[in-house]
Amino acid sequence: MIHIYLDDWRRRPDGFVLARNMDECLELLQSDEVDILSLDHDLGPGEPTGTELVQEMIRRGLYAKRIYLHTSSALGRQRMYQLLYEHKPEGVALFNGPMPIAVLEEVKREAQ
Repeated sequence: MIHIYLDDWRRRPDGFVLARNMDECLELLQSDEVDILSLDHDLGPGEPTGTELVQEMIRRGLYAKRIYLHTSSALGRQRMYQLLYEHKPEGVALFNGPMPIAVLEEVKREAQ
């Protein structure tokens, strides 16, 4: 089981696999079972956004057990949260914000 951190700019937290864009993230979601998925929204000029990723995840039925939205874009967070909330399967935990420090520390310990 893996943890995915989608972001075009921020550093990857310990214990996470970094995806820099939508295609990398979708490939990881398809390749392995995902415990934690943490999403950014604005992924750079000319790149699909986190909202477009979420739409594709819904279309393909790709979800993680826990999904966090660490983006600094308030509008992007709202759009991603609404889509995920409406379509996520039962049992998927959705959080409208970044991972708490305790979760980051838990993942780091597991990776050691």
